Amino acid sequence: MSEETTSDAPGFDRRMLEALVCPQTQTTLHYDAERQELVSKAAGLAFPIRNGIPVMLLDEARALD
Repeated sequence: MSEETTSDAPGFDRRMLEALVCPQTQTTLHYDAERQELVSKAAGLAFPIRNGIPVMLLDEARALD
């Protein structure tokens, strides 16, 4: 899994984080390389990354524990 911890995970460019914000709170997101998700701590949601594309739909988000 060391490949996922590099600055560019397969198919996902972490520089996109500078442009993406949580659709619910408009706050910054944190990249979880292990789960391939973008996490919004403010909203308590994790947005999946599928085929290198962040899915920023609230209906697709996973609630954090």
